[in-house]
Amino acid sequence: MKPFTIIMATGAAAGIAVLGVTMAKTNPNQLEYEEYAVQRLTKYLKTDVCKQTTNIIQNLIHFNCNKLVDSANPQMQEIIARTTERQNYIIFSIYRTDLKISSWMPSYKFETVAAFDQFYTYTAEEQ
Repeated sequence: MKPFTIIMATGAAAGIAVLGVTMAKTNPNQLEYEEYAVQRLTKYLKTDVCKQTTNIIQNLIHFNCNKLVDSANPQMQEIIARTTERQNYIIFSIYRTDLKISSWMPSYKFETVAAFDQFYTYTAEEQ
């Protein structure tokens, strides 16, 4: 029974080591997070905020919300880069973004975990 236990322990240790190396290699970096955050923010603005603007306002000022959001992508990425803190744990990272654009707009707090080339936002709240 003792050789079986040694083989099982060695196999488990090797499996954990392979998992750790895989996670370390697939831990997304800051730039990948910024691109993810811009995509999520763009989608939110287009599906929620832009839909709330009335057609009358759009017709009066020839305002196209979707085009405005698309043109603001570089600025959004810059703002996200400035307001994000990354905690890198080698095998995964936690990103905390405190998004505050101006004093007359609400601010938002996002917390996202990144691992295996994926992002999962587990906190998104208005401040």
